[in-house]
Amino acid sequence: MKRRVLLIGYNFYPEPTGIGKYSGEMIAWLAQNGYDCEVVTSYPYYPEWKVQDEYSNKKHWYSTEFQNFGESKIKVNRCPMYVPSVPSGFKRILLDLTFLISACLMLLTLLFQRKFDYVITVVPCFQFGLLGVLYKKLRKTTLLYHIQDLQIEAARDLNMITSPVLINTLFKLEKYILNESDVISSISEGMVRKIKIKAKKDVYLFANWTDCKAFFPINGRSDLKEEFGFKRSDKIILYSGAIGEKQGLEAILYAAKAMEKQRSFKFVICGSGPYKEKLSSLSQNLGLNNLIIFSLQPAECFNKFLNMADVHLVIQKATAGDLVMPSKLTTVLGVGGLALITAKQGTGLHSLISQHNIGILVNPEDQLALNEGIWNAVMGDYDNVRLNARMYAEENLSVDKIMGRYKHDVLEPSLVVKKLPVEQVPA
Repeated sequence: MKRRVLLIGYNFYPEPTGIGKYSGEMIAWLAQNGYDCEVVTSYPYYPEWKVQDEYSNKKHWYSTEFQNFGESKIKVNRCPMYVPSVPSGFKRILLDLTFLISACLMLLTLLFQRKFDYVITVVPCFQFGLLGVLYKKLRKTTLLYHIQDLQIEAARDLNMITSPVLINTLFKLEKYILNESDVISSISEGMVRKIKIKAKKDVYLFANWTDCKAFFPINGRSDLKEEFGFKRSDKIILYSGAIGEKQGLEAILYAAKAMEKQRSFKFVICGSGPYKEKLSSLSQNLGLNNLIIFSLQPAECFNKFLNMADVHLVIQKATAGDLVMPSKLTTVLGVGGLALITAKQGTGLHSLISQHNIGILVNPEDQLALNEGIWNAVMGDYDNVRLNARMYAEENLSVDKIMGRYKHDVLEPSLVVKKLPVEQVPA
């Protein structure tokens, strides 16, 4: 009989980027590799912060759908929640709370079905671990707590939540969830180290991946530029990903202003998010004519779009540190792109990039350093870095390798019942 897996999290397929993408691909892989999978989620809203049109008539109600992946079928239970068009600290709390309540009601109905062997709760939001704890205690199952973002630290350091009392309360609640979790996992070495200190138990490195068959290098970058409306001689400096506050994307606009006399330099921002209108307004105020903002590109042409770029910007604020691992970086490495990454020395991201020579590093929130880094990336010879990037993706970031390790190390019954020694955590 197939072992049963329940995933709980408000980001899921068909969200095209971020956590929803990875959660969808994880469950699809498990379903195709012998597991009976079910999902409790909400209606897809990210990164636009608006429920997708095909779901908009259902967003106030519960619904169930089945997604087919080859011969495998996944049952998806969608729960209503509040989605703010312009998220703030308080509105994000309401988003989390409304899903927590609606998902809890859905979970109660699942108590009367055949037991799930594993419950995977995905952070954010960290409180969803409470749903996993509830199911674990009532049905004696195994709770797997997977952390994509250190949400409380990020909210505190980005001043999204300023109340010390509230922050301390959230940390205490998180501590309870960590204590009750059978296996805790996270996506980067730096995050693993931080969580291990908080949890006082071992943490499994469960990195985000890339599909090396869908994202790969293409020769003829000049031809691709013409396909997307640029000149063959243009130098494309691209940011593709979520457009939010934690990235500090206004630095790209200031870099574009500093290099406006370099007529071949074209700065491109591609994506959706609550910060997009602010960036457009700032671009107009600066009078930029060398910056273009694209909407999210269709999946069928996205590999070409990424291959068009001469430089890929992976930007985040200094306060992000090891709190987040930029998910866009895995895809950039997959296409063999030249990534210019803002990361503080001593963070896991900085160590990873420098150790494997798979990108260019600059200090975060240092405008002059960013400008200089962009100039050097465009004008220099970094073919070896591009080759290293693709090689690293093939050897370390393929979905089959990462999910295969997760299945062997975490989902095998003989390993779940005992702690995972640090030396067994895959690098």
